[in-house]
Amino acid sequence: MKKLLELLVCFLHPVAVVLIWIDLLTGRNISSGAKLAWALFCLIPLVPFVYVLTGGDLW
Repeated sequence: MKKLLELLVCFLHPVAVVLIWIDLLTGRNISSGAKLAWALFCLIPLVPFVYVLTGGDLW
């Protein structure tokens, strides 16, 4: 049951991506190249899923 709840929480990633994009669009303290890199990098939902599926035993 715990694993199922953790996986469901991982699906909040799209919400986080939208919030990151809004922050990148409104922020002026970062260069355009860095904004583009962050905008593309945040699309990868791999990290939360790998962490949950391995039980947090990555280290």
